[in-house]
Amino acid sequence: MSRLVIRGARVLDPLSPEPRPAVRDIAIEGGRVAAVGSDLQGAEVLEARHMLAIPGLVSSHYHSHDTLLKGCFAPMPLEGWFMHAVPPNYPKRSRDEIRARVLAGALEALKAGITTVQDMATVYPFDPAEVDTILAAYDEIGIRCVFALQVADAPGSRGVPFWDDVMPPTLRAEATLSVKRAGDARELVSRLEDEWRRNTARHPRVTWGLGPATPENCSDAFLEGLADLSARGDLPVFSHVYESKGNAVTARKAYAGGSLVQHLKRVGILGPRFTAAHAVWLTREEVEAMAAAGARVTLNPVCNLKSKSGVAPIGAYLSAGVPVGLGTDNSSCSDAQSLFTAMKLFALLSAAGSRGGPHPGSEDAFRAATVGSAEVIGLGREIGRIEPGRKADIALLDLTDPAFMPLNDATRQLVYSECGRAVRHVLVDGKVVLRDGRCTTLDEHALFAEIEQLLPRLTEDLSAVRTRAARFLPYVEDAHRRVLAADVGLDRYPPGAV
Repeated sequence: MSRLVIRGARVLDPLSPEPRPAVRDIAIEGGRVAAVGSDLQGAEVLEARHMLAIPGLVSSHYHSHDTLLKGCFAPMPLEGWFMHAVPPNYPKRSRDEIRARVLAGALEALKAGITTVQDMATVYPFDPAEVDTILAAYDEIGIRCVFALQVADAPGSRGVPFWDDVMPPTLRAEATLSVKRAGDARELVSRLEDEWRRNTARHPRVTWGLGPATPENCSDAFLEGLADLSARGDLPVFSHVYESKGNAVTARKAYAGGSLVQHLKRVGILGPRFTAAHAVWLTREEVEAMAAAGARVTLNPVCNLKSKSGVAPIGAYLSAGVPVGLGTDNSSCSDAQSLFTAMKLFALLSAAGSRGGPHPGSEDAFRAATVGSAEVIGLGREIGRIEPGRKADIALLDLTDPAFMPLNDATRQLVYSECGRAVRHVLVDGKVVLRDGRCTTLDEHALFAEIEQLLPRLTEDLSAVRTRAARFLPYVEDAHRRVLAADVGLDRYPPGAV
């Protein structure tokens, strides 16, 4: 078994960060860290003098299905974005496009130091061959992925408050606001179990999860079935929870006690295997219920701001002991697969809302993007730190980059100064998948050419989607104004934001 040694890097540990981390060697065998120390020997050496070694960043909430739509949309209410971006709005995509979009998103992630993504992917209409294409693309580029099919069994407008009040009956059936209904509860659970079992152990860096789109678009029977499958297979469950104020308005009306979190507890899905994505509009009582159940959250500050959804109660989660991860979300909503941006917002939004008291800072942000995200996607013992026994998922950043000159505090500069420009080498499973900023597992120029050839068809389809959505947007904006005026017992908008 060959042994690779990363020589002479400053190794930054998210659980015990040093302002100027000590220079260490990292020995790697069998895809795992074998040792961290001095004067380590190996058959192969990766020189890392004047570099900062960090655990590969972990995006704990991401969707690969729209990476080719980055830059297409201005900020708009979440429901308006749904009408433009979700896959059921578009004709079925070609295998070439599906492969290209997975590779493009993964490549962008790797270049930003992200070695693992939790991909909550929509495959509509459902096709096992499309799942195979997605997972083969992940194998090809070499990134790690926790994969979950995003599914629902109730109409997409169910979770949109005031929809029936503002939308003319003749238009209601034409709008696509979320993942479309893909079958009844029993059929869907059976299909997901079949896909999980069919793909178990077929892909070396892919593990499986479950992805009910939003509780509002899932029947009780479906959520109960997923809770059972999760328990039988020890599978993590990911769902969009309280992403927007509209979700809070719906919860107050639709669920006993006005609480979506209590509803999740009743159907048996709230627990240590459950991760709530976004989690912006929880009450303090719901935060405490999440903590008591051992449930987790993954926060996505960039897309929450762009979709006018508000700011999550970051400090409340950390104070209550809820495990917190960070995500990058959709490329068409956050526009960038960058946890550097997410970490910076995580820390600064917390500071802005602290009213002079203690608030999470750069160390909390770095932990959330590494060990925190690893925990919330079910890989807390495998990734997130550079220590013996863990997977050798490592990013090396150039300390001669202006972001780190001079090196005064590695964690603060990583969070507040770095934008991803300094990422030089990236390893996943001990294999160098990015060397000197270039991907080693695929031809980047060829991928660019493929996407250029695919773009005219996508642009044509997007134009049709824009035309159709224009008919609905006045009604969506009317519903959004009513949501903003509703009293849900809390406010997650920064002063002056609305």
